[in-house]
Amino acid sequence: MLRENIIDLIALATVAEERSFTRAAARLNVSQSALSHTIKGLEKRLGLRLLTRTTRSVAPTLEGEDLLATLTPCFEKIEARLEALNEARDRPTGTVRIVATEYAIESLLWPKLSPALKAYPSVNVEFVVDYGYTDLASAQCDAGVRYGDQVSEGMVSMRIGPEERMICVGAPDYFKANGTPQTPQELGDHRCINLRLSNHGALYAWEFEDENGNEIRVKVQGQACFNTINLVLRAAKDGQGLALVPEQLAAEHIASGALQICLESYSPYFAGFHLYYPSRLRPSSAFQVVLDALRERS
Repeated sequence: MLRENIIDLIALATVAEERSFTRAAARLNVSQSALSHTIKGLEKRLGLRLLTRTTRSVAPTLEGEDLLATLTPCFEKIEARLEALNEARDRPTGTVRIVATEYAIESLLWPKLSPALKAYPSVNVEFVVDYGYTDLASAQCDAGVRYGDQVSEGMVSMRIGPEERMICVGAPDYFKANGTPQTPQELGDHRCINLRLSNHGALYAWEFEDENGNEIRVKVQGQACFNTINLVLRAAKDGQGLALVPEQLAAEHIASGALQICLESYSPYFAGFHLYYPSRLRPSSAFQVVLDALRERS
């Protein structure tokens, strides 16, 4: 009886935390119908309704909140003790899921984490590519990567990279044939390569700053549009138009002469990549390895 109740109470706590049977079932690795049956069985045994269900959300009833107020601290103590035992071992173990853009993974995360994975063979890292403002809970990720000024409140934020800036680039042949814009406003007369954002499907508005620090946003037009920055860069190298890309991504192509910069005085530096994760998260031994590897030390 005790074992059955503990399993059912864990199921209840998970549904209450996720506010969704679908996400809770995925987290517990059970079917949604089995999870629903478990909760109904618990409610029947207690003679109480613990969750209020609608077509869009799930929330605890007053009785459910009262029960969870007792359960949650107990479960947290147990989890903390288990994590402490795990961390006491010589080999950090576990899987860490990180959501980030392809550019962040290729240029920053993988170069830093690859040596750590070799040093700790029991630590696994799963990368999820997304250009949107991903909700960590719904994506079942432990952490995400964004530029520092885009991190939501309530999250722990740790700097993992240097300051960045977006620069406008094009192939030499393009500038030779079409001239070079002198101000962001002149981009309307040029063929540009667009980036479509995955979080809401809109086209990325190019952002610049004048000498007085005033923001300039420009919506550009062109024949090509991609939803990954690497393909935007490739199209620019192929002479398809101008592109706004991270400076570090374009650096080697600028050095080789394959690309040239324009509007550089309008390209300010901003806070670089930061790792963010829920403040309530207690870092596991695997997550601590990731934190140590990614922390910016400059």
